[in-house]
Amino acid sequence: MAETVLSFVLDQLSTFLREEGRVLGGLRQEVQFIRDELGHMRAFLREAEANEEDAQPRLQEWIKQVREAAYDTEDILDEFVARFARHRTTGFYGSFRRIFSSIKNLRARHRVASQIQSIKFRINSISEGHQRYQSEYGISAQASSSLSAVNNTTWRYSGDDALLVEEAKLVGIDQPKKHLISQLLQGDDYQLKVVSVVGMGGLGKTTLVKKVHEDLEVRRHFPVRAWVTISETCDFQYLLIDLIRQLHEEGKKPVPQSIESMTTTELKKIVKDFLQQAGRYAIVFDDVWDVEFWNTIKFALPESSHGNRVMLTTRRADVASASCIESRRFVYRMEPLSFEDSWTLFCNKIFKGNSCPGHLMDVAKGILDKCEGLPLAILAISGLLASKDVNRIEEWEMVRRSLRVELEGTGKLDRVKKILFLSYSDLPWHLKICLLYTSIYPEDYKIGCLRLVNLWIAERFVEWREGMNIEDVAWSYLSELVNRSLIQVTGVFYEGMPGNCRIHDLLREIIISKSREQNMVTITTGQPTRWPSEKVRRLIVHTSSSNNTQHHEQTQNYCFDHLRSFITIGSTSPLLSRMLLSEVSRGSKLLKVLGLRGQKTQKEIPNEIFKMFHLKHLDLYGTGVERVPKGIGKLQHLEYLNLGNTGVGELPIEILKLQKLRVLKVYQRVDPSDDDYGRHGFKALFNMGGLLSLEILSCMDASSGCITVREIGNLTQLRELAITKLRRDDGKELCSSLANLTNLHKLSVYSIGKGDDHEIIDLNHHNPSLSSSSCSFLQSLRMLILCGRLEKMPQWVAHLHSLVRIDLDWSRLRGEEDPLESLQHLPNLVNINFCGSYQGEGLCFKTGGFLMLKRLHLKRMEGLRWMRVEEGALPRLETLFLQQLPLLEELPLGIQHLSHLQRLSLYEMSSQLREELLENQKEESEDYTRIAHIPEILIGYYTDDWKWREHQLWEKKKKKT
Repeated sequence: MAETVLSFVLDQLSTFLREEGRVLGGLRQEVQFIRDELGHMRAFLREAEANEEDAQPRLQEWIKQVREAAYDTEDILDEFVARFARHRTTGFYGSFRRIFSSIKNLRARHRVASQIQSIKFRINSISEGHQRYQSEYGISAQASSSLSAVNNTTWRYSGDDALLVEEAKLVGIDQPKKHLISQLLQGDDYQLKVVSVVGMGGLGKTTLVKKVHEDLEVRRHFPVRAWVTISETCDFQYLLIDLIRQLHEEGKKPVPQSIESMTTTELKKIVKDFLQQAGRYAIVFDDVWDVEFWNTIKFALPESSHGNRVMLTTRRADVASASCIESRRFVYRMEPLSFEDSWTLFCNKIFKGNSCPGHLMDVAKGILDKCEGLPLAILAISGLLASKDVNRIEEWEMVRRSLRVELEGTGKLDRVKKILFLSYSDLPWHLKICLLYTSIYPEDYKIGCLRLVNLWIAERFVEWREGMNIEDVAWSYLSELVNRSLIQVTGVFYEGMPGNCRIHDLLREIIISKSREQNMVTITTGQPTRWPSEKVRRLIVHTSSSNNTQHHEQTQNYCFDHLRSFITIGSTSPLLSRMLLSEVSRGSKLLKVLGLRGQKTQKEIPNEIFKMFHLKHLDLYGTGVERVPKGIGKLQHLEYLNLGNTGVGELPIEILKLQKLRVLKVYQRVDPSDDDYGRHGFKALFNMGGLLSLEILSCMDASSGCITVREIGNLTQLRELAITKLRRDDGKELCSSLANLTNLHKLSVYSIGKGDDHEIIDLNHHNPSLSSSSCSFLQSLRMLILCGRLEKMPQWVAHLHSLVRIDLDWSRLRGEEDPLESLQHLPNLVNINFCGSYQGEGLCFKTGGFLMLKRLHLKRMEGLRWMRVEEGALPRLETLFLQQLPLLEELPLGIQHLSHLQRLSLYEMSSQLREELLENQKEESEDYTRIAHIPEILIGYYTDDWKWREHQLWEKKKKKT
């Protein structure tokens, strides 16, 4: 939506005036005028866009003009900075150079001034249209909020249609219904209990809670009941009046006089007084959008001693949690329907309970996959398909191919779009633009969260916040989108750190539609397509199976003057990416983001890239690049440089000129097929400590000695550090440097060598009991990786109270140096990975140890013969992964105590243990009784002819539960 773009550009204009205003000279007032005029239009634009689908073509054209004027203003100012803010040198040479540049650029300055005047003229013209449409539509900036409430109410109450679905059509609701009813009825009668149901729009939260609310047993138990539907911008006074009327009608009492004229405080008192006298009550607040709503309404709900209950439905996890903090909390996260339930609902709607015809099976499943268990979508798409001829498969195929068109139209899927779109429209502008940006990824793509947040930062979507690191702000954006059920986390790097995420397919279709509407992203796959008539600002190249050259004609005449980002996703056609990169390199002087990740055929960095003054983000991870030219030093605004898994082993001294560099990654795996052996890094440069903005440094080769290691201590902003080839003699110097890194979250240390050749890592040079700095030493550290031989566990490890994950690879600690002793009482430790870490015969997890641990992976510990878990140890363990432990011939003693264990994986274990488990699956066997509580048990191994086999025990039992 243009309002999102406008808000983004206004933010950039304010930043520009603050940071670069001095180079504008007499043009500063003109730029301020443009910013102010665009700001005046923003409130009206928000309302105009809310009615855009019903608007006349000339209003739609006006909205487009505002968006393009905002984009063009940003372009002109970026060009201005690139030309006039480039040389800020001092001294005699600097003065001479500035004079020469001023003479040379006089004509260019006049051209920029003319462009700014032209933009000002356009803004004046657009502003006249703004005033005209305000008068025509009767919308003022002051009235915007009230109009929004009216519009949103129209959509909000259409959500009640979910309640009209007949019980016969509902599937997968019985178990959740019983579960929620038990939560309402069980427990003492002395405290208010709040039950929150949370999940994305369209899951059927309202339908489920309505069935619970109307259940006969619930009605008998709670004589006083009310149901209040909340609008996104609800009128709280009206809501209280509605609640009062419902309560008095339920209690068969007259509604108090003149409640329409009462204040909010008076209305809340009436509600509270009534409920205190009425006895046991159950109230539902449906579709709550804001924590503030709960913080206000809770004062009208008395605790009493009657066992009162409140249920609320919400799309936001923070609302669900906040409502339960002060009460006996219960949050029910509603999940999508299983495929079986989705198929039943689908067939019931289309085939009236009959089976799907065989010739439609594949296309029907393809369409159903798009719904991803969302009942609202299944019912809507089923209704669309019910009108199609079941004998004509091409009609069904057309629906599958055109779902995005259907969502953009006003047919049967319009309601799905509106329900999902509500969550988008509720976002502040900075979250809207971040969500729209996810349209760069292909369907079903595993989105890397770290890559995504770094792209948000590079695109300038992330606002600086006082006292917060920019990356923390970006992660908070992701967390908020997850919290609002708009992004789904699919993998976790470690506790509290999402690894991968995705977008629901139907929501993605809406996001793509909005992104295209704003000309935010242009996507090509290399297939012949028609380029958009509008200026391309972000060009994304997706994987293509075609290597043809038909696209060359399309790119050679196209202008990339306004391009801000060029990103390849997946392994694209080498010819396509080469030609596009060539065009981009020559014509895109405003480029800020260049991502060629995974392009193996990209062997060098084009020299034209070093002329891109604005470039902030250069991602060459996984490319064939082997050398970094000296020209890298010209990229004065570069903040992110990723050369991971490339052939680069050295960096030019010019890299030290990049004073804004925040992320520097240069490494290769020691063994490309196996992560266990650590990484090679880049040869450290003298004066590396001068890159004071560095927050992530991975992976620096420390073999050159203690001077290099000492300089690490100057990089006080570091949050992530990886060093390799650390010599034993430099361990003390490293500990001294680490004492300065109070912001460090992740530390990886790799010694010299592979396997038995690892040099000893000696980090036992910081004694917490003697050091005055023990209170702060690495107290922010959340992840620790030590790859190499250890004689002893460093003493300070036992004091890392923030540590969440630890990996010990090839430590080969002797039997008397049990690593568990140092780790068992760490309060936040969730994840342990040991590979060749311990040479002892046994490991014992003692009572009261590892209270928070959820995942334990033990691998390649050839001497391990036994494991014991005492009762009360590992109480939260969910995953136990045992791999390549050849002498371990029986299951861990006490494994029956691991009551929360969800998955046990036994890979490449002894043949004796494997055969015993596969043969003894009878209920009376001892092994069965010890592990019968574990839902998923996997046994994997290689056969004699090196074929991989994997067995899952009691699969039937798992399906039954």
